[in-house]
Amino acid sequence: MADDIGVGEAVQSLRDELLRAAAAGASSGVQFEVGPIELEFAFTLTKEATAKVGVSRIFSAVVSADVTGKAAKQDTHRVKFVLTPKSASGGPLLISNDNSPEVGELDSAFGR
Repeated sequence: MADDIGVGEAVQSLRDELLRAAAAGASSGVQFEVGPIELEFAFTLTKEATAKVGVSRIFSAVVSADVTGKAAKQDTHRVKFVLTPKSASGGPLLISNDNSPEVGELDSAFGR
């Protein structure tokens, strides 16, 4: 199927997003270390068997009959990967945010 996404394409997309986030906030004073990332993929394997039986006899006319049967079995499998992103230098990948944090006043109901 043309719309299916493979494992390599999914990991590349994740890598691209992490690099964009790291580049966008490289000059920020607040940075976050990216920890392990879990990716889970599900895929289905299908096994099909087809059988065809034909019978023909010659009488005064030709008589033939065919019987076709098809059986299929599907199994869904799940695979989980745990990736730990690293920077190009081998250290932890850091992602930061250019925006100042929004800090508001705490009222007396906070923590109740």
